[in-house]
This record gives sequence, C-alpha cells and structure tokens, in this order.
Amino acid sequence: MSSAPRPLRIAFFGLPLAAILLARDGHDITLASICRKDGLGLRRARRELGEGRVLVVPKVNDPRLHARVRALAPDLLVSWFWTTRLPMELVHCARLGGIGVHPSLLPRHRGPDPTAWAILSGDPVTGVTVHRIAEEYDTGAILDQEEIAIDPSWNAWQLSRALDRPSLRALRRAVGRFARGEEINEIPQDEKLATQAPLIGDEDAAIRWSWSTEQVVRHVRALAPAPGAWTEIAGRLVTVLEVAKAPRCPLALEPGEGFAEGGRAVIRTGDGAVFLLQGEIEGAPASTEDLAELFLPGSPLLG
Repeated sequence: MSSAPRPLRIAFFGLPLAAILLARDGHDITLASICRKDGLGLRRARRELGEGRVLVVPKVNDPRLHARVRALAPDLLVSWFWTTRLPMELVHCARLGGIGVHPSLLPRHRGPDPTAWAILSGDPVTGVTVHRIAEEYDTGAILDQEEIAIDPSWNAWQLSRALDRPSLRALRRAVGRFARGEEINEIPQDEKLATQAPLIGDEDAAIRWSWSTEQVVRHVRALAPAPGAWTEIAGRLVTVLEVAKAPRCPLALEPGEGFAEGGRAVIRTGDGAVFLLQGEIEGAPASTEDLAELFLPGSPLLG
C-alpha cells in the first residue's frame, strides 16, 4: 500500500505550464528553468512560483546552476519539453533522479521530431512516454505511457497540440506516484524496437512527385506548418502546407507536372494527383487561388 502523498521538492526544466500544474498539485517547485523566452504561461509562473525561482533559458552546463540545484536539494528533477540535453551531473542532484516526457511511444521515434515522423511513417497511433532521464537521449526506462489515435487530417502542429493534455496527465500521474512512495515499475526500453526521429533537413523536406499520393499527403502534413514541404512551380519556390487527393489527373502528364482547374492547382503524383490548397510562394502566404495562378494551361511543374 502507498502512503499519503508527501509534496516533493522539484527542480523543473521546460515549458511553464507543467511547472504551474505541479505546483497546484501541492509540490514545491524550488527552481523553474524555462526553455523559451516566449514560453506560454511565463508571467503566470513568475507570479505563482515567485520571481526568484524562475530562470529563463539558463545554461545547463553552468557550474553556478549546478551549485544552486545541489543547494536546493530537490527530491526530483522534472523535464517537460526541455530542448537540450540535461547533464547527468545535474540530474543526480535530485534524491530520486530525473524524469522527462517524450511525445511518442518510446522506444519508437526517439529524437527531436517525433510528431513529424509519426505522420511520415503512417502510424495509426502515437502517444506520450514518461521516462527516466538517461545519459543518451530518450533511452531511459519507461515509467508511464498514454496512447492516442492520429487523426488522418492532422498536421504536425495539430498532433503536437493533441499530445499536450495526455503528456501533462502522464507526468502528473508519475510525479504523484513518487510523492506517495509507490513502487514504480520501470520498464527498460527494447532496443530492437527503437526507431529514430531526427530533424528533417531542407533537402529531405522537398516533395518527390514520383511518390504515391498517400506519401505526398503524409509528407506535407508531417512538415506543416514548419519547416514545410517544398517544391518549385514555374521557377518559384513554393512551400506546400496543405494538399488533398484529387479524383483524377490526365494520364499524359508525368509525375510533377500540373495544371489549374476550377481555381485549384492539380499536380500529378506517382499514382494519381493532389490539389494544392494552402502554402507560401517565395515566403508569402498563398491561398488555393494564388497557387492555381502559378499554372498556365498545360505548363509543367519545374524542378
């Protein structure tokens, strides 16, 4: 049986919302290191946690930060979307070590861009994982997971937002178990199931029109709204943010060739075609009609 919850002293690293919620759960946020100057809830964190406890984008290798955390003697170090590697020297300052949340079902999609890779891979489900912070990114033992279905209309940003609530629920559950002194089942990750989710470089963001329609649609969704899938049309750089499967396309066209029809641009893929619905032309926002205007009747896609 677990005992009554004992509020934990927590050294926090990440976005403000989780620190605020953990404080409302009764825990003592001895230090809140925030990873973004524009982090949503930063003002509220300063107000509720205390100005002196909030640090914005501190350098995690700074010996002064390490000394401060050691002096605070936290029970637990918590990371919620901290964006750089936390040194184990810092993690070991906490009596119970450190835990973090990753927006995938580890060991699948380890790395900095798991939501994009979940869509690129055609995964029907993804989720969040609370795990031990280890020396290597995203490799620590699994403490909790929560799964969600991926809506086939979501882009990467929408999927990321859909994971916020389950990630906070799972984090608060895990911290609550530590606070109650429960025995926590720590499950080592199966290395045979591990996949990587690296950031997608500029060249890899290019659309290959020889791909199937399904793959083109997934590619656009996975990279929207940033960095965005891209191509060239009539010699102009076009970032494609939304497409839809087109019912037909003249078979005489080669993959990558396109035309305007009914106010929409149609581009041939490896096995069909897509409509271009939203994007940017040379960095400026472009509507469906703007994209269609790039095509003269019968003019091919360049590039």
